[in-house]
Amino acid sequence: MERQLEALQAVLDVPFIRRIRRNHGLEHATIHLLARRVPNLRMVGRSDAGGFWLYGEVDTEQVREAVYSALERMRAGEHKLAIHPNCGTNLITMAMLGTVATFATLAGSERERFGKLSRLPLLMIGLLASTVFGQPLGMRIQKYVTTLGDPGDLEIVSIERRNRGAVTAHRVLTRSS
Repeated sequence: MERQLEALQAVLDVPFIRRIRRNHGLEHATIHLLARRVPNLRMVGRSDAGGFWLYGEVDTEQVREAVYSALERMRAGEHKLAIHPNCGTNLITMAMLGTVATFATLAGSERERFGKLSRLPLLMIGLLASTVFGQPLGMRIQKYVTTLGDPGDLEIVSIERRNRGAVTAHRVLTRSS
């Protein structure tokens, strides 16, 4: 197991991957801060090695203030800002656990008298368990794999507002080693 963890850490430390994780953390921190300032915020983010996108109707100056404040606070040690309960990592984790529960529950059911139907209570318990444990597990996966709370040498290069039809987007470009 230790060798697998070392191999995972080696992949996570590849500069391209590390930049995505840092940007993902800054994206989450920015959304946390915007949510405190903008009532009923509805926003989606997507990170990549060059920065991140924020989709939602928010004033550009509010985005700018939140991005710079988020980076400053993360540098000051508020690494938990990089973890967000509505992250896609949580959704994917719950979906994966639900899929495993479904396959495990239904395996061999065709040999039973009532087939899959007889496994319905067990399937419901498995899906409930995937919902209960999915988000906490997803949060841990965020913490150790998909985000990085320590921004390191991450710098903000630019923040641009782009209207894409009815959708308002902000592109935050960053630079990091």
